[in-house]
Amino acid sequence: MNEEPDRSSVTVRVHLRSAPERVFRALAAAEGRAAFWAESAEERDGVIAFRFRNGMALESRVVTSDPPHELAVTYFGGSLARFRLSGDGDGGTDLELRETGIDPSWWAEHRAGWVSVLLTLKAAVDFGVDLRNPDPARDWDSGYADV
Repeated sequence: MNEEPDRSSVTVRVHLRSAPERVFRALAAAEGRAAFWAESAEERDGVIAFRFRNGMALESRVVTSDPPHELAVTYFGGSLARFRLSGDGDGGTDLELRETGIDPSWWAEHRAGWVSVLLTLKAAVDFGVDLRNPDPARDWDSGYADV
């Protein structure tokens, strides 16, 4: 008997050739987040003020910060996004993102969104490349993946 998959959480893994310390800095520092995740993402008193290219904004609370191993933040819809980083034994990083508490009807969009974010993170930290589209008219809501 096949069980229905849990659609209240998303888990995505990615391997990066950069060290965990470098990857963690990209996730935890405003300039790191602005290089791949949001237009700006300043943190004050444990709250990150995300401003996205499509005009969306999010106040996200840092729940856990354990450099360079784990970062957890509240995210859209009250979900929790937890990044776990571990060394791969060869100087790189295995990163697991697990978002819990999502509305199951939005599962596919959350999964696709995280794949986009994590691959953009990989391009930024491993290769110094910003894969995002600089045109705000070509956003996620218009069907563009390179936001």
